[in-house]
Order: sequence, then structure tokens, then C-alpha cells
Amino acid sequence: MMTTDLNRVIEQVGRDKGIAREVLVEALESAMLSAARKKFGLERNLEAKFNDELGEVEIFEFRIVVEEPIRPNEVSLEEAKRIDPDAELGDELGEKIDTTGFGRIAAQAAKQIIIQKMRDAERELVLEEFAQSKGEIVNGIVQRFERGAIAVNLGRTEAYLPPREQIPRENYRQGDRVRALVLDIQHTPKGPQIILSRAHPDFLTALFKLEVPEIYEGIVEIKGAVREPGVRAKIAVVSHDRDVDPVGACVGMKGSRVQAVVQELRGEKIDIVPWVADIENFACNALAPAEVSSVVVDEGRRALEVIVADEQLSLAIGKRGQNVRLASRLLGWKIDVKSETKVARQYQDAHKSLGRIPGVGLDVINTLYEAGYLSAGHVAQAIADDLSKLDGLGDLVPEKLIEDAKRIAANEQAERDEETHRRAEEEKVAEIQRELSSQGKPAEDSSGSGEEEAHG
Repeated sequence: MMTTDLNRVIEQVGRDKGIAREVLVEALESAMLSAARKKFGLERNLEAKFNDELGEVEIFEFRIVVEEPIRPNEVSLEEAKRIDPDAELGDELGEKIDTTGFGRIAAQAAKQIIIQKMRDAERELVLEEFAQSKGEIVNGIVQRFERGAIAVNLGRTEAYLPPREQIPRENYRQGDRVRALVLDIQHTPKGPQIILSRAHPDFLTALFKLEVPEIYEGIVEIKGAVREPGVRAKIAVVSHDRDVDPVGACVGMKGSRVQAVVQELRGEKIDIVPWVADIENFACNALAPAEVSSVVVDEGRRALEVIVADEQLSLAIGKRGQNVRLASRLLGWKIDVKSETKVARQYQDAHKSLGRIPGVGLDVINTLYEAGYLSAGHVAQAIADDLSKLDGLGDLVPEKLIEDAKRIAANEQAERDEETHRRAEEEKVAEIQRELSSQGKPAEDSSGSGEEEAHG
């Protein structure tokens, strides 16, 4: 096995597989050392070294020179002198071992290790190549299914599409072609694995980069993308060229560009939103196709109160809250959508409650309402220092305002409790009447003064 000049083999394999010479030499040395240990035993101190001039791997045994050897890694001074006349006690003596008698089993073991080392080295190179391709789209063929995950053949290696990274209700069969995003390289007990995704928002943006030249060239920039995979997505874009409409560029002639992306995502609806720095205008764009009447911004809580016409409410919220949920994720702000009727009713209720506090007129009501105090109960829970910072309270003393509000809030709570009790009593009476009616008996007057009808 070792009489062949391995230099030619190393050069050939290195060229064909793209593996560095050092990696192959190390694999050869490791393989031959393993075979030598199987033949001569693990107790012996062996080393393998590739000889460039001879083109073969040489095996050396190292032994300590002692008076009376008792271990396999020891040699007597007399024998050591025959090998090296200058040998002394305590020296480590190295001697080349004849490997011609390794035999078929040892040679086969060496061959298997070399093959495995080459495969490992090749896999590492491929994984390193794909690690540089993170965030890019690759094409592969469905190879097999493993507990919901899809093993995808990428040609030079295999990748995995986990269940969580698949588009819901998307089915594949063995041999189908699949496009996906290189999401990550994960280290598992089985070794490094390439993880693909079709559900990640970056897959959406990568598809637009492929379809829209203006994005690839940097004229149009994607500022954000959110998805509910397989159902709906929103993508925010901005143009760095005044003559280029970012939305139009993404839509394409007769919708050709966006339709190509929609088709790849199996019909996922995509809203293309113009990005603007002003959060109010951006919120209006993000909630499209609904038309927004006004937006109230709470910077501290990063929250928006969006007011829409009554007929626009369901459109703004979307099916199962999908539109407002995606818009909120796109902005990174909490969004509370309210109808104009609800806001008007809220203001009326606030005006009624706040107006009951002594000394509070219309101007103060508006000041408190705009600051987020929607009832006497809210004012009762306020902090005096916070109220003192409000412009428009006039001569009102915050501490006194809070005390008066507590009293009004307590009265309002008592009224609500009384109303709740009254309705409960009315419901009990109505329930009794329904029960008597179902039994064919006339109901008595709720006051108890009625008389039963005579039955003839």
C-alpha cells in the first residue's frame, strides 16, 4: 500500500475535492498510525510522519533506554547500543518500523480512516462556504422527511427545513424542487447542519431582491418586513432616488414582480408600504388599505391610538386582528385602533365624569383628557407632581384635585354597584317569568299584588 508515491495521490485528491494538502497529509498520518497501533498494540509509543521525498508515511517507535526493560516502551542499553552506538541510559530512542507486513486488515482500516477524513474535510469546506451564504436563497431537491423536517439535497451537501421554518399547509413530495433561505449553521450531536427557512421575513426580502433590480442596486431600500407565513405580509420600502417610486418598483409592470413573489409564497398576500420617518404617517401607511382619521402618539409608552371612521374599523383591524398586528410589528409600536363613534362616546363619558369634580371646567376637562385622564377615577389615582406639570389647570391645587376626584370616583363606583344590583334583580324576575311561561302558568305581577286568573 505504501510503496506507491502518495504525493501524486494527494495532489490529485486536493485538486478534485478542493482539500488542502496539509489536511490530507494529516489524514494519512492519522490513518497509518491507527493501523500500526492495531498491529503492534496500544502500549507502544508510535508516531507517524509523512516523508515528502519518498512519498510515503513512515512509522517510528520511541523507547526509553533503561537497564532492565519491563514495559513495551522501554529498551535495554545493550540493544540500544546496537541501534545507536551513542545511546545512553535515559535517552529516548527512535526507530523506524517496517510497515510492509501490515496485512490486508490494517491496510483496509487505514483506507477507511483516510476516506472518512477526506469526507469530514470536504464537509467542513462546504459548510464554511454555506456559512458565507447566510441570508441568501438556495435551490434544492426534497430528499426525505424526518419527524416533520425536510431533508433537502443542495448538491454538494444536505440541509434541513425544520417544521417551524415551513409555510403552513405547504406540502412536498420526494423529488420536488424547493427554494429556501440559508438561515443558520447549527452544531448538533450529528455535526454541523445547514438550517433553511421559508417562513422567515428575510426570505421575503431576499425574494424581492431577486425580483426588483432597484433593490439589488440600492436605489430602493427595504426598511422592514413582517409576516404571518402563508397568509399575509407587510414590507416597508423607501427610495433614495426622487424619480423612483419604491412601491411601484416593487409591484412591477402590471404587478409582475410582486406576483412572482406571491406565487413563490403560495398566494401569501403582500402589502407594500411606503416608509417615512414620521411615525404618524408611517402608521397610516402601515394600516393600509384602511383610511386613518387621526393618530395620537404616546412617546413614553411607544404606543399609538389610531382613530378611524366606523366603516373603516374592521378593515383597519383586519381578519382576526391580522392587519393591526402586522402593522404594530412593522412599526415596533403598540397600536390601539378605535372607531370615531367609540372615541366620541369615550370623550362624552370623560366629560361627564371629570365635570363632576368641583372646580373643573371645560378647559381643565380637555387638559386632563389630552393627558390621558379619562375619568375621576383616573385623576384619583394620579400623582400630584404629574398633575402639577400640566398646563391648563389654572388655580386648581393638584392635591385638592386628587382628594375631590377620590370622593367623586367613590360615588361613581357606588352608582355602578347599585346599577349592577338593579340589573341583576331585573334579570332574576325575567328568569322567573320565562320559567313560568315555559310551564304554561301565568306570571304574577313582580310586586306580588297580582291575582291568579280564574280557570273556567
